[in-house]
Order: sequence, then structure tokens, then C-alpha cells
Amino acid sequence: MRAGSLDRIITIQRATEARDDFGEVSTTWVDVATLRAALIQASTTEFLQGAGLQGEAAVIFRTRFLAGVTVRDRVLFEGIAHDIKEVKELGRRRGLEIRTVARNAQ
Repeated sequence: MRAGSLDRIITIQRATEARDDFGEVSTTWVDVATLRAALIQASTTEFLQGAGLQGEAAVIFRTRFLAGVTVRDRVLFEGIAHDIKEVKELGRRRGLEIRTVARNAQ
């Protein structure tokens, strides 16, 4: 993987749960790592869901290998949270291909 193609910055985040003073459980996202990545593919698919037509932005990132990344984590890219749908190892621990879907801003 050539360093010159890793021209984007992404942050891998992991959900953590904490209890407040009243015993309420809240979920917060904690940064695990900030990585340089290549944006391989970005597409928008439209689908009929529920009450109407919605768009879903699918993005694929390639980055250097980082152990422990799972579909429970998320990617933060340009201020937009992306749910991880699939993580593939490239080569023998040389890199990762992370397939994501951008969350709807609501």
C-alpha cells in the first residue's frame, strides 16, 4: 500500500456505555485510532423504505492494518459518522478494507 494514496484522514470510534448519577445508561463514542486512508468508492443507492425514498451513501476505505476493528465500531470521516458493514484484511496484516454506510443526519 503506497503512502501517497492514503490521502484522507479517518477516525475509528468504539461505543462505550457509562452510568450517570441517576443510574441511566448512556452510550458515547470514544476515539480508538486516527488513520490515513484511501477513499476507494463512494456511491449512493436509493431504496424504498417505510414511508418514502431514502438515500444511502456507501463508502469503502483502505488503510493500514489495525487489529481489533469490527462491525460494532464506526468510522468518522469529514464530520460524518459511518457504520461499518464489513472489514476485510488485505494481505497478511498489510491493510484493511472497511466498507461503511453513512448514517442519516437527523
